[in-house]
Amino acid sequence: MIYNDLPTWISSLESEDVEFVRKFVLSSGSLKQIAKDYEVSYPTVRIRLDRIIQKINLNVDLEKEALVNYVRQLAIENRISLEDAKSIINKYKIEKENEK
Repeated sequence: MIYNDLPTWISSLESEDVEFVRKFVLSSGSLKQIAKDYEVSYPTVRIRLDRIIQKINLNVDLEKEALVNYVRQLAIENRISLEDAKSIINKYKIEKENEK
């Protein structure tokens, strides 16, 4: 099932990251429980969570970008395909990261 009103940060995560977030929420935010579920150490889980947080922050920052919003609007209006919109936004993300 695809939801058009999903926040961009969710759709930008890979499926295993979304699954991690789901498990995190279902465990009431217990990193200890997540570590047990994944059979890894607490620090490993903490590192993974930190990486997901960075991905989310990057996409929240990108949502403020006029170009990204314009490309999204084109996709919503079916003036470009969703795949093309994602490709353009991903290329833009990569270029922004390379500028840092």
